[in-house]
Amino acid sequence: MNNTRVYKMSFAGVYPHYILKAEKKGRTKDELDEIIFWLTGYNKQSLQQIIDNKIDFETFFAQAPQINPNASKITGVICGYRVEEIEDPLMQKIRYLDKLVDELAKGKTMDKILRK
Repeated sequence: MNNTRVYKMSFAGVYPHYILKAEKKGRTKDELDEIIFWLTGYNKQSLQQIIDNKIDFETFFAQAPQINPNASKITGVICGYRVEEIEDPLMQKIRYLDKLVDELAKGKTMDKILRK
């Protein structure tokens, strides 16, 4: 599977879609940001820099301050693939984020989403 196209997509280009998906289901941008911060270790300022500089997903995850050690607890199916079985580490991180956004939109509590 050639994932190069996904890796080169700008995070800033996808981020508004994440916000829209969350807000359509009554969730907030702040909740979405909290999920991103939890998964990647970014903060409000560093995330804004990522967006302003139109950083791609490959760089977004490569420069992430710290991928949360509990990320491996994220399981389930996204886009027809079980996230825990994805072999490519970068694609797995991208799908972890997709899965967390889905869980937010489906109304899960923040404690469950953040694997507390």
